[in-house]
Amino acid sequence: MSDARSEILSRVRDALADVDPAALPVESPPGAAPTDVLTRFAERVADYRAEVVRCSPDEVAARVADSLVEGSRVVVPPGLDVDVANAFVDEGLSAAELDRVDAVVTACRLGIAETGTIVLDHEADQGRRAITLVPDRHICVVRAEQVVADVPDAMPRLDPGRPLTWISGPSATSDIELERVEGVHGPRTLIVVLVDGNQSTSTSVGDRDGS
Repeated sequence: MSDARSEILSRVRDALADVDPAALPVESPPGAAPTDVLTRFAERVADYRAEVVRCSPDEVAARVADSLVEGSRVVVPPGLDVDVANAFVDEGLSAAELDRVDAVVTACRLGIAETGTIVLDHEADQGRRAITLVPDRHICVVRAEQVVADVPDAMPRLDPGRPLTWISGPSATSDIELERVEGVHGPRTLIVVLVDGNQSTSTSVGDRDGS
């Protein structure tokens, strides 16, 4: 750790030394009713120019297959519980090998409806951070019971001791002309397969072009 960073952290610790933590948990802001959470999550994810596919549990493998480009090289983490045809399991691929992978399919830890954010904590069904950053297409399976209303609801479910990756849409930045450029720092395409036991037929919400 650099001297400057150590000094800053030391000052932060000193400043917080006499601060008592809040006795009561932070209440969620009014807004998303429980019945609205999945719809709100799907809409907010689509706002980030990602595509959301809602389906029933028995349609997951088919919808994941639909989300992949035919003939592409697909990697999956070792603990993924979705059957992905012709995919190979990550067993410590090198950076050069990952660079030749077209897509990755993972699960997630949870989704946040208010912000349209997906959080990965890189358990075995999500894999190493590298496999979710290098391939150009990320298909992420989110189950209804993993979606919470907002960030205060999410925090108690997350282990601060684990690496956490927060994803809000495809990787995007702006060039010198302020034109949006996608895929610079991560996947250019994000497809969220939202699995809902009450969903009888697959539906799509938006896509990465915002339609």
